[in-house]
Amino acid sequence: MPETLIAGRYRLDELLGRGGMSEVWAATDLELGRRVALKLLAPHEDNARFEREARAVAALGHPNVNQLYDYGESDDRPFMVLEYLAGGSLEELLRANGALADADTQRIASEIAAGLAHAHGRGVVHRDLKPSNVLFDDEGRAKLADFGIARMAAGEGTLTEAGTVLGTAAYISPEQAAGLPATPASDVYSFGVLLFRMLTGTLPFVSEDPLALVVAHRDEAPPLVADLRPDAPPALAATADAALAKDPSARPGDGAALMAALAGSSVAFAADTDVTRVMPSVRPPRRRARFGRAVAVALLLLLALAGGVLAYEVTKSPSEPSLPAATLPSTHRHTTSTPTTTKPTTTAPTTTRAQSTTRPTTTVPTTTHHVTTTRPPTTTRRPATTAVVTTTTTFTTTAAPPTTTATTAVTTTALTTADN
Repeated sequence: MPETLIAGRYRLDELLGRGGMSEVWAATDLELGRRVALKLLAPHEDNARFEREARAVAALGHPNVNQLYDYGESDDRPFMVLEYLAGGSLEELLRANGALADADTQRIASEIAAGLAHAHGRGVVHRDLKPSNVLFDDEGRAKLADFGIARMAAGEGTLTEAGTVLGTAAYISPEQAAGLPATPASDVYSFGVLLFRMLTGTLPFVSEDPLALVVAHRDEAPPLVADLRPDAPPALAATADAALAKDPSARPGDGAALMAALAGSSVAFAADTDVTRVMPSVRPPRRRARFGRAVAVALLLLLALAGGVLAYEVTKSPSEPSLPAATLPSTHRHTTSTPTTTKPTTTAPTTTRAQSTTRPTTTVPTTTHHVTTTRPPTTTRRPATTAVVTTTTTFTTTAAPPTTTATTAVTTTALTTADN
């Protein structure tokens, strides 16, 4: 095959693809000594449309958009010289792998959205976004290619009507399918189909008939990503579902809106895959601590009161009736050893009660029984026998420590007169 030069500078090396409107070659720039891609318009095609594409791409300069190097005409055939991207296309990647890894889907989708945002910000609508128009450079960076040109490649099902680009049937937006002009929201819909395929490995609508696909995109509701893949990242799935809305106003409006949605999904994806978790700070339960201390004090008081009642019940004499606390005198005369002499009498026996009070003590409560018998001096008559029984009953009042024990001694002296 003889060497073919375009414009005396670009040598055509290898045919990369041919469509109804153009053909693309891998070429060499002989002046700069670099590899380039050269798109050559097919004979008898619309030069004005080709020129519009060249001007659109020339207005763009972004890392995610295929760069235009040169534009000209050779032998009455317009050509464009573009950045050569040796990493293949997204179509090839999807055919080889089906659904992509979620991290790869997140990265590629974000790069495509960035390219669309740049183009939409400059008034350029792609109108034919599909995996074969997403190319990769040597570093794997995704770049948009073929702005504004619909190619009729074999098996791609690209539709044209009266020279008007409708788009590729599998990725066409409902408004384009209805013959309406394409807008940035149209690119968003095609992006949604592309994202759907990256997540699920299939298309939302599948048919061998391109016209049936067009009708489906125009009239039928697409399935949700979760219907085909329940474990898909929720944020990415939600972005795809929103982009596939039939109503353009219900979709993200343009590439910038897609970038915002994907930025949120990127944060959610990083949170799901990050192995580091930060535990929230915990404040000490101050109110519970105060409440616990109050309960403890109340329990101690109840225990003290119960202890006092128990001690009182244990230490009081079984034969002694209970005495009200209010009737106990605060001061008593105490007689323990002084004998008592009683004149002989024939009257009924009398009983004299002597009460005594001991000083409070901090010792362990005790119970003391004193029995004192005092015999009077002998007289000519048979002396009376005096039995003095001293009973000490201990009442214990327990409070919060230190414990103070109050002891009250009650002495009962019983006088018994025996007759001859």
